[in-house]
Amino acid sequence: MLTLMVFLATAVLTFAVMATIRVHSSVKRRAAGINAKLAAHADFSTPGGQAGTRFKTADRIIDYAQKHYGSADTKDMKVLRKRLMLAGVYDPRGVAFFFVARTALAVGLAIAAMLFAPGEGSSMYWMIVGAAGMFGYVAPSVYLDRRIARRRDEHRSGFPDFMDLLVVCADAGLSMEASLDRVGRELADSYPSLCSNIHMANLEIRAGRTMTEALEHLADRLGLEEARSFATLIQQSDELGSSITEALRVYSDDMRHKRLSRAEEKAYSLPAKLSLPMMLCIFPVLFVVILLPVAVRLATGGFG
Repeated sequence: MLTLMVFLATAVLTFAVMATIRVHSSVKRRAAGINAKLAAHADFSTPGGQAGTRFKTADRIIDYAQKHYGSADTKDMKVLRKRLMLAGVYDPRGVAFFFVARTALAVGLAIAAMLFAPGEGSSMYWMIVGAAGMFGYVAPSVYLDRRIARRRDEHRSGFPDFMDLLVVCADAGLSMEASLDRVGRELADSYPSLCSNIHMANLEIRAGRTMTEALEHLADRLGLEEARSFATLIQQSDELGSSITEALRVYSDDMRHKRLSRAEEKAYSLPAKLSLPMMLCIFPVLFVVILLPVAVRLATGGFG
């Protein structure tokens, strides 16, 4: 009887706590819905309305930059769009974001230098202000170049592995589309940027593009000559009716030899790169260690 009463008391207490939590969760969901509706219809005089106004102002600025810069079809705009694509920025308003960021950084750093630089009114003061503004103007382009170089190194490092896995999939009897999908999933952890570009190529193929067009677009996004050669290889194999598996195997061996050659080139160039640090840092220390006892003995007359 005592055990039964304890069980009933525990069950009643548990159901009461569960009911309370359920009611509390329901009230929170309703309150969240009401707050969302109030935020959507809030007046701009409230703090939330001011934040909405700031977001709308930023959108207007970006739309203005997109209209006057992003929609231009000049040579410089084409180069900038290509750089943004190589950097992994696929937003249609990427050009507008780039110009807005460059202008904001240039103006912001110049104003910060005007406020905090010493010697107000002197020539050095205006040089610091100009250098700060120039640094803000150049910083987005430098960041874009560094990001492109980092992604290109990742693509170049992962492309031989991509080709090896394609050969394995082709030997297993998978089609080219299925091989790309499988290889893209296998490389997700090691080379995320390469994997995302392969996934985009798969989406293009599913959307109706031909294999050749999808691989050409993949080569444009990767920015590698190896990828362009791979697209040309697949196109010629398809047009001539030759074995894609054999062509992939030969090209994969070539990619592996190229990667080994790049590693050997870096290894052979290492002594030449180390010569300058050795001359500046190691040899002076050796001269001091060798000649300091002699100089001390000469100064103290130890040889006499």
